[in-house]
Amino acid sequence: MPEGSAPADAFASLRPLFAPRSVAIIGASADPTRIGGRPIAAMRAAGFKGTLLPVNPNRAEVQGLPAWPSISALPAVPEAAIVAIPATLAEAAVAELVALGVRAVILFSAGFAEVDEAGAAAQARLAAIAQRSGLRILGPNTLGLFDARIGWFPTFTASLDSFRPLPGRIGIASQSGAFGTHIFSVAAERGLGTPVCVATGNEADVTLGEVIGFLVADPGIDVIAVCAEGIRKPHAFLAALAAARAARKPVIMLKVGRSRLGSGAARSHTAAIAGDDRVFSAVLEEHGAIRAAHAEQLLDFAYAATRRIYPAANTLGALTISGGAGVLIADVAESLGLPLPPLPAAAQAALKSALPFSAPANPVDCTAQVLNEPVLIGRFAETMLAEGGYRSILAFFSQTGGSPALAPALRAALAAVRARYPDRLYALSVIASPERVRAYESDGFLVYSEPARAVAALDAMGRIGVAFSSIPTAPPPLPPVFLPPATPNEAAAKHLLAEAGIAIVPERIARTADEAAAAAVSLGYPVVMKILSPDILHKSEIGGVLLGLADEAAVRSAYVTLLARVAVAAPAARLDGVLLARQIDGAIECILGIKRDPDFGPIALFGLGGIFVEILEDLVLHRCPFGEETARRMIGATRAAPLLSGARGRKPADVTALAAMLSRLSVFAAAAGERLSAIDLNPVLVLGEGEGAYAADAVIELEG
Repeated sequence: MPEGSAPADAFASLRPLFAPRSVAIIGASADPTRIGGRPIAAMRAAGFKGTLLPVNPNRAEVQGLPAWPSISALPAVPEAAIVAIPATLAEAAVAELVALGVRAVILFSAGFAEVDEAGAAAQARLAAIAQRSGLRILGPNTLGLFDARIGWFPTFTASLDSFRPLPGRIGIASQSGAFGTHIFSVAAERGLGTPVCVATGNEADVTLGEVIGFLVADPGIDVIAVCAEGIRKPHAFLAALAAARAARKPVIMLKVGRSRLGSGAARSHTAAIAGDDRVFSAVLEEHGAIRAAHAEQLLDFAYAATRRIYPAANTLGALTISGGAGVLIADVAESLGLPLPPLPAAAQAALKSALPFSAPANPVDCTAQVLNEPVLIGRFAETMLAEGGYRSILAFFSQTGGSPALAPALRAALAAVRARYPDRLYALSVIASPERVRAYESDGFLVYSEPARAVAALDAMGRIGVAFSSIPTAPPPLPPVFLPPATPNEAAAKHLLAEAGIAIVPERIARTADEAAAAAVSLGYPVVMKILSPDILHKSEIGGVLLGLADEAAVRSAYVTLLARVAVAAPAARLDGVLLARQIDGAIECILGIKRDPDFGPIALFGLGGIFVEILEDLVLHRCPFGEETARRMIGATRAAPLLSGARGRKPADVTALAAMLSRLSVFAAAAGERLSAIDLNPVLVLGEGEGAYAADAVIELEG
């Protein structure tokens, strides 16, 4: 089975967590405001149909239910258990529940890996119990979960004191219980239906990815909103994303933490620029998941996704009564890369004749005149949809859309147009009462008070559409790769890569000045000369690279200079001589790299060299391995890509050869195994179309 795929029942073991027929509450409290009492009170109020079995050694009755003094005294084996007792007692309780035959535990108890090493050890023992027995543990240190559709509330969140889950088809999965229920509360304030919310806590067993996968399989959930801090069980996470894409269920993720891999200790150039947050974004993009910048945007996107319209060939048509709002909409759309094409000239002329002082290009400004002539709204909107062909429509009416005097006519005109074009995605930017907003929503319109938020949401739906319409390609086969026992020098690294089909600039090794002079003649002047040492991987940092050596005297002098610099900068370094290569001028410099991510394995990096990487950080990442088609998309996704395709009169570069090299590097990295830490090909020299691409420098770093 390919990595990232999963059978339909892969997450079925979580069913006892989500829909148990009976549940024991260990540490049950008669006080409905306490941690051990809240779940009982909530489930009784919600009409949970399963059997509730409170366990409390000091009470014969808890909240009107018979209570039992111990786990062993329970009258039947519950399918699930809520554990709400101190951490010092929880481990023994879990072991007793396993022995009894319980299939799932919601472990509220805190004081595990989030506290200290002793807590981490106790959590590891819980994980071992789960692995041995098949018990599924949510937590420890979890706020629990709820599924309001069946009255299942094994949670102690105080958010339920203020908000009740509304009917709807958005599921929430969060590692942080407090933040996940914050998202639920904000959603409830906005009128969004989020009947399911799960907090995974410390994830001794059940992980965020598994919860996502279970929600994907839930026929009552269409959209999955996720709050993440980190990823455990990466394979389960990738399988869940793949399942969501196949089921056309958007995963919208808010991930906190933007640290860099190996910050302060990155040994390679690639490691210094391939931050783990960027890796995470690349993994999400690969699988068609959408990343939100903040909590409000998470819900903005989830709300838009409930319409289940995902325009793959997305274009935006903007209709506005404000020129300033139109400019704002255009600015945001351009920054996101959402096309805003103008109406055809004939359509513009027709609108201009209907309203001479309108601005009918796109955004289409129908001005405040529509207050006097509401019929113009329908005419302008109809023209935009019929003639412009826009897949997404945003109409800015601000407070006009909420006016009791004007809104009915506006609503009727817009609803009539939408009825004729039901396959488009519509959003309104209006300021209106909750009742009027709900009326617009019932007509099929998304409603945002702020137009920039609407543009971002419409753009996100288009990106989801692209992901859903594309067919994931199978990764290339992995040939055997045999790595040396230790990190190789540059020449040896290049030899390894050449065997994998990666073109290398012609070069020679020299161990004396005479050999260097002879090598330069055989290569042809001018040449580049570099120190060759497995202990000096980044030669330029010590002046270990000399360019433009045009004759024998320059080569002999360079040989002496390089050895002298090494003697000063790295006297203990092992020297394997010097490396000479023919200097190639007029090429476009690129960087190709690999960095092993602790969660997602080898990650390939592509960017143009020079300031595009160092200053602009114009680069693209992708998990390995991948084929040449993916490599081409990576190359084309950089902002500097036009330089490769012949911008400003330049000769087009050999992108075909470059894509082949990038793909082969990804295959090599995937096949090399976990000992491979990093690869830098910097620079890669890309010549004109049909002339090839060649790695001029190579570093391979190995572990162990």
